[in-house]
Amino acid sequence: MPSAVLDLPPPTTGARPAPVLPRRRTRAFALPEVRWAAAATGLFLLALPLHLAGAPAWAWGPPYALAYLAGGWEPAVAGLQALREKTLDVDLLMIVAALGAAAVGQVMDGALLVVIFAASGALEALATTRTADSVRGLLDLAPPTATRLLDDGTEETVPTRDLAVGDTLLVRPGERIGADGRVLDGTSDVDQATITGEPLPAAKRSGDEVFAGTLNGTGALRIKVERDASDSVIARIVAMVGEASGTKAPTQLFIEKIEQRYSIGMVIATLAVLGVPLAAGAAFTDSLLRAMTFMIVASPCAVVLATMPPLLSAIANAGRHGVLVKSAVAMERIGRTDTVALDKTGTLTEGAPRVTAVRPLPGSGLTGDRLLALAAAAEHPSEHPLARAAVGAARARGLVLTPAADFAATPGSGVTATVGGRRVGVGSPARLLDPADPAARRAAAVAAELEEAGHTVVAVEIDGRPAGVLGIADRVRPDAAATVAALTRLTGRTPVLLTGDNPRAAARLAAEAGITEVRAGLLPQDKAAAVREQERAGRAVLMVGDGVNDAPALAAAHAGVAMGRAGSDLALETADAVVVRDELTAVPAVVALSRRARRLVVQNLVLAAVFISALVVSDLVTTLPLPLGVLGHEGSTVLVGLNGLRLLRESAWTRACT
Repeated sequence: MPSAVLDLPPPTTGARPAPVLPRRRTRAFALPEVRWAAAATGLFLLALPLHLAGAPAWAWGPPYALAYLAGGWEPAVAGLQALREKTLDVDLLMIVAALGAAAVGQVMDGALLVVIFAASGALEALATTRTADSVRGLLDLAPPTATRLLDDGTEETVPTRDLAVGDTLLVRPGERIGADGRVLDGTSDVDQATITGEPLPAAKRSGDEVFAGTLNGTGALRIKVERDASDSVIARIVAMVGEASGTKAPTQLFIEKIEQRYSIGMVIATLAVLGVPLAAGAAFTDSLLRAMTFMIVASPCAVVLATMPPLLSAIANAGRHGVLVKSAVAMERIGRTDTVALDKTGTLTEGAPRVTAVRPLPGSGLTGDRLLALAAAAEHPSEHPLARAAVGAARARGLVLTPAADFAATPGSGVTATVGGRRVGVGSPARLLDPADPAARRAAAVAAELEEAGHTVVAVEIDGRPAGVLGIADRVRPDAAATVAALTRLTGRTPVLLTGDNPRAAARLAAEAGITEVRAGLLPQDKAAAVREQERAGRAVLMVGDGVNDAPALAAAHAGVAMGRAGSDLALETADAVVVRDELTAVPAVVALSRRARRLVVQNLVLAAVFISALVVSDLVTTLPLPLGVLGHEGSTVLVGLNGLRLLRESAWTRACT
């Protein structure tokens, strides 16, 4: 079947009207391909029991005929259009084979062929449409309007598509930033996980770069626009996903070439089987019967089933264990990968910051629990992720938090509050600690040690005196090291870590997980470029990620797997497979299962080729009775189907996990 290509709108510019975005998720039955395939399947299932039960032809004939029409008209039209362009594809050949089977009385065989091809086309159309929906939905991240500051100091609300390079924007607390630019004035924490994947908001002040679609924290920012809407990071993500999803893998191109040659060869062979005996004086009926028998026994039903049952069985087995593989093509691609690229936040890690170190200073008179309790009480009113991490750690230890009074938060610095009559400050060591104070220098040394180990550090002051520091980091998944080791055994290469996080945090996590190659500080286009670099080196890359920022790399990779629990809509739609239960060990398991499915596909193709060759030779050399031809054809089909169904067994997944 022809491969579908995403039909995505171009990113908007200031001179164009805003695009009308479609529904976020297109309903399956909104697609005509799905409706026709469902109708063909329903009609086939209606006729089949009547046919097998020996009902008269007038009972099962019309449903079969309607199944032919519902499932076959579209590939027939496409095949005829291909003929007009002087090409020939297997779609048209299958329709001819189905009609040929019906012409010699094998109506059920022909209808089954039509239903298989209609269902395949429907699944392809649905997957392509859903991916396009998610790519378009990404445009919703950027706000529809922004507040532009004029030269006289007044404000005006304008559509973000009308912003131009050099404009000055005012972004209030809690608003999304309307354009890529640079901070002119103000300080705030900006959640830019949609772009960089970092779990913690980034402190922004004058001179720092910000991105369209990211969420401003508690401070107000004045921003100078530096990129048009069509050139923003979000727009580039949309473009890259569309381009990568529309390209064809070398394997697909090779199959299309074989398909064309096979189609032409089958047509020529069938005409020869019909025409040569007629030229030699044979009866027309006998020649037609031989030609139709040839069309039936040479029909690629067994070849189709040689490929699909192992892959579909592997998909079903993986689904039972929490891995949703979107198609048979995706399952096959996963097994062909020989290099793995892993995202960090939400993939190798749990995706939420946690307190990893509590260091009270000597002489502060505080225990670790008391230091954490005071810091958490002061942070309790704050909505910052670091504050939530401190509060969560205190509660996990069963500590009692004293209500805080006089709470105040300063973006980019930290918070202060009165807790049990003591003034507690929690925030950035650079802002809280006075280098002239010996206690502050000791605290700074501890903070530097933790930062060197890849932790985010907050300092704690009690009544104006340094009391200790807290180390906060995103915790590596318990199964990360085992997963990395399993993927290394499968591919022969240690996975590479691709992350937007800082190099020290990335290096620390990589060491824990057993990864030796790390690329940190990457934007979405950098991740995609890293994947393409591996692909150009002749490697088939499996990308594993979860965020919007991973979507271009997921689309560019030979195969992509998304972590489902916290995965973004775009990542889930772009990936070839989704780990629904969020178990990282399922990734190497599905790779191993896919490779076993591919081995069964090869076995089945050899078996199908042997049967088809034997039947074709028998039909050409001798007079192969039609019932025997049908028996051999259907027997080979059933045999390869049963062989592929072996992967449905529970033991298949168990073996893949070992």
